[in-house]
Amino acid sequence: MTSYSNGFGDVRLMYRLVLAVDVEKYTAKPSREQLRVQMALRAILHEAAQDVGLDQRDWYEQVSGDGELIVLPEDVDVSVVVGDFTRRIEVALGEFNRYRDGNARLRLRMAMHHGTLTPGPFGPAGDAPICVSRLLGATPLRRLLTEQQDRDLALIVSQSLYQDVIRTGFCSLDPVDFRPVRVNVKGVQYYGFVQTRDIWESSSLGATAVLRIRSMADSASVAAAMKRAKVNDADNEQDRDLKGTVDDGRRFNNWVVSA
Repeated sequence: MTSYSNGFGDVRLMYRLVLAVDVEKYTAKPSREQLRVQMALRAILHEAAQDVGLDQRDWYEQVSGDGELIVLPEDVDVSVVVGDFTRRIEVALGEFNRYRDGNARLRLRMAMHHGTLTPGPFGPAGDAPICVSRLLGATPLRRLLTEQQDRDLALIVSQSLYQDVIRTGFCSLDPVDFRPVRVNVKGVQYYGFVQTRDIWESSSLGATAVLRIRSMADSASVAAAMKRAKVNDADNEQDRDLKGTVDDGRRFNNWVVSA
C-alpha cells in the first residue's frame, strides 16, 4: 500500500483484501506472557503465509499489542487467503497449543473483508478497515471462543466476501460451516458470516433438521433467511445476534441457522 499524500486531490481509492487478528484475553496475561504471545503470533502468521506462497514483504501491517490489521496487495489471490491461509493458521495454532492449556494457549479471532480504503497518515482509512474492525469485535465471534474451548481460531468474513468467494466454492472453506450475523455499532449495521463448523455436530436440532439447514447454501436462501430474521430489542447499541427458524418450526436461539 502506497504512502499517503497531504493533498486530497492525490488520494487514491483502492480495493484491497483486509484482515484483522486479535488475541483472546491478551490484556489479562502477565507482561512476559504478552511478549511470548506476540512472538508466537508473528511466527504463526509468517509460517502460514510461507506455506501458501504469500510474501509478507508486500503486506501493509498496522500492529497493536494484541493483534494487527493487514492490507494485502492488489494482485493477491483472495481465494488462497480466505481458504488456504486461514486453514494454515488454524493448523499452526493447533500445533502451538498441543501441549498447552488454560491461559498458556494462543487463541485468535480473525475477520476479513474485501473493500475500499485509502492510505492515511495513521494507517488505512475507509470502509474496509472499519468493517473488519467491527466484525472482529462482534459478540457472536467472542462467544464462539468462550463456548467452544477446544477451538483455537474464530473466523468471521463480511457478507460480500462470503457470497463472492466462499458460497461460490472458489476457496477451500465449506459454505455450510458459516452462519450470518448482524453487528450494530453506533447505529451502523455490519453483516458477516461466522464459521461455526463444530456447532452442527453438537446441535440439538437432529440430523434431519441439520441436513435441511445445510441444503440452504444458495444465495436466495441466505437472503430469505436474513429477511425473516428478527433482531432483539436492546436498551443500548451493542452487537446483536440474528434469530432464525428452521423448516420444522423449532427456533434455534442466538444462532441464525442458514448457510
